[in-house]
Amino acid sequence: MAILDINQVRACFPSLRSGHIYADNAGGSRTAQAVIDRIVDYLSNANAQLEADYSAGAITAVELFNATSLDEVGFGSSSTMLFENIARALENDIQPGDEFIITYEHEANNGPWKRLAARRNAVTNPYSVAYKVEELLPLVSSRTRLAAITACSNILGSVIPVEETVKALRQRAKEQGARKLEVSLDCVAYASHRKMDVQQWDVDYCVFSVYKVFGAHNAAAYVRSAALQTSFTSIVHDFLKVDDKPYKFQPGGPGHELVYGAAAIVPYLKSLTPEDDLAASFNAIANHEQKILTPLLRFLTDTKQVDRGVRIVGTNEVNFSRIPTVCFVVVGQNAINSKDIVEAFHQKGGISIQCGHFCAYYLIDNLRPKLDVDDGVVRISFVHYNTVEEVEKIVDVLRAVLA
Repeated sequence: MAILDINQVRACFPSLRSGHIYADNAGGSRTAQAVIDRIVDYLSNANAQLEADYSAGAITAVELFNATSLDEVGFGSSSTMLFENIARALENDIQPGDEFIITYEHEANNGPWKRLAARRNAVTNPYSVAYKVEELLPLVSSRTRLAAITACSNILGSVIPVEETVKALRQRAKEQGARKLEVSLDCVAYASHRKMDVQQWDVDYCVFSVYKVFGAHNAAAYVRSAALQTSFTSIVHDFLKVDDKPYKFQPGGPGHELVYGAAAIVPYLKSLTPEDDLAASFNAIANHEQKILTPLLRFLTDTKQVDRGVRIVGTNEVNFSRIPTVCFVVVGQNAINSKDIVEAFHQKGGISIQCGHFCAYYLIDNLRPKLDVDDGVVRISFVHYNTVEEVEKIVDVLRAVLA
């Protein structure tokens, strides 16, 4: 089993040289130097339409998604925008009374379907934050047209068994006689921690944020070729012949230099292990992340902190069913606002954490006991370039704040 060379890893990120501890990586990771170099190269040498070949970035997206071809991947400014584009392209294939299953997770994979349902007189059926397949399946009916699920929660940190969930959804839809079931998968909180595989998962749509996977601020989408050709209506200029091309849901060009920069992500990830293989690298990443998750969860779930009023939002266990994104609140007689905890870190300096609802507004609003959605939760989130020493420094600050 390969072990990450943490010094080699951190040397690839120029912003880490300052010694600042970045612990809000669920909001955006650091950008690898190789990505920066490609962006500068593009803007310096090829920033013209006739020479603007950014296909290398699309090749990277194909490999990260494990898509079948370049014709199944597109780019946009954000995951929210790409899901909205997908919903707009689907509009003519939605019938009145069709049903959409949505989660209480990040609004990027919820809002577009709610708006589409309103436009087409369809119905949205939200399901709880528990992420249990047995609670999801009763929502499937003969009218279910789409299930929007999340591979990993940006609040709970929990990773769902995507393949098992999709298989169960499709089986139930078949049993119910559903006309067509498509699955839209949000991988934004997942893609920096685990390897994606849209083919094995059997999903129709999948989106992740490049800027949360060590690239620049843009996002990538996978659309299954069959869905692109039979479910979508073009949302671009009507004279363009794009029936089987991703440009069909990608109005205008993406940020060419940003897509070009994304081509450095896969080589960086593969360089982390001797196997030069994405699967091996993500296995090494997952193992390292368990090590850095352990001291934080151990502290927050200690009896003294529980008695103090600390409550983890999500599971307390350290295992591969969760990523190192940890959210918590401090409740009880001596409750502390989440904003005040983050402000204490700000005053201390040198460490970035964050609080809020993180666009999972309805998840936070449906937690019990009831929380103040505007204050939200404290979120501390790591990726593989974080170290145990950094986590221990964060714990030291938390110990002082909670004293």
